[in-house]
Amino acid sequence: MNTSNEYKFRKAKERVDAIKSFYNNLLAYCLVIPFLVWVNYNTTSFPWAIFPAIGWGIGLVGHWSNAYGYNPILGKDWEERKIREFMNGEEF
Repeated sequence: MNTSNEYKFRKAKERVDAIKSFYNNLLAYCLVIPFLVWVNYNTTSFPWAIFPAIGWGIGLVGHWSNAYGYNPILGKDWEERKIREFMNGEEF
């Protein structure tokens, strides 16, 4: 029973750390991208700032999906189901 609580605590702490990391990444995005747009506006007429905004935005969406456990390909809670399946199996 105690190991179950420790496991839950460890998983909850990992989840909180992932969410905190996502928000730090989002904050950096919200600070850096407007600065790049400002630099772009003041230097050239080619809108190059769109490329880092899109690239980082795609990474940010991936970070969000990882932090909140959303996986459109494997489904919700896929990792938890697989862990339970392996723990209940006789292979280990």
